[in-house]
Amino acid sequence: STPTMASNVTNKTDPRSLNSRVFIGNLNTLVVKKSDVEAIFSKYGKIVGCSVHKGFAFVQYVNERNARAAVAGEDGRMIAGQVL
Repeated sequence: STPTMASNVTNKTDPRSLNSRVFIGNLNTLVVKKSDVEAIFSKYGKIVGCSVHKGFAFVQYVNERNARAAVAGEDGRMIAGQVL
């Protein structure tokens, strides 16, 4: 099967998707691209959406457990010289 790219949509407002969304702050988006974010965060679960903005990003997982694991695993990690 062909790998599907995560969509750019992370702003769905239903509560279930809100709980499975991760905000990634203090991101060096001059260096870090959407594909990098997906590569880093995909180890916590299937990413259904990823959007990168100036200085931050959102990752949308299938479920809340994935999101919590990602927050626990990546909080305080240094990426491209900035602490998330």
